[in-house]
Amino acid sequence: MAGYPYEIFYPGNYHLQPGKKWPLILFLHGAGERGSNMSNVRLQGIPDFLRGRKDFPFIVAYPQCPAGEYWTIPLLNDWYEKVLAEVDADESRVYLTGLSMGGYGTWYWAAAHPEKFAAIIPVCGGGEPSKAKNLIKMPTWAFHGQKDNIVPVEETLQMVEAIRAAGGHPKVTIYPDAFHDSWTPTYTNPDIYSWLLGHRKGD
Repeated sequence: MAGYPYEIFYPGNYHLQPGKKWPLILFLHGAGERGSNMSNVRLQGIPDFLRGRKDFPFIVAYPQCPAGEYWTIPLLNDWYEKVLAEVDADESRVYLTGLSMGGYGTWYWAAAHPEKFAAIIPVCGGGEPSKAKNLIKMPTWAFHGQKDNIVPVEETLQMVEAIRAAGGHPKVTIYPDAFHDSWTPTYTNPDIYSWLLGHRKGD
């Protein structure tokens, strides 16, 4: 396989400031957006939120997972290197987020390679509590809907509790009335972007 196809969002004045290093958000979509048509990826999450927002202060890169497959860390690592070669990114401010299947991808990829990211925002996903020790120092803000009937809220709570038990201090927001779509209130909340910008690798 040649690797994940992807798109990149650039801030409106990106090309007017050559040499400037920009914060970079990596976004992983959910199972419903898999396939071979990138327009599907633009329907949910950050790509949907970005429509018409040229003042957004981040580069945003998002790949597409093929139909019937799941995010794999080797392919994500390869894709990440392609993105870094293509954009003027501040590598101390690379952030990872994703929803549903992409929330799982966020937990798993960050636990496997915490050195790559300055902060993560997993949304309605789950991870491996046994790897929580790898995320002790990772600024983490997890989101989930209490009434989620696709991915149980316990998936997020188990990860948060495991990181806390290992000595970390993750943030968690549970929407009491939300079902699976906990991403719309998350990605339309300006506070998450301010929070991301408050973190650099090594802080």
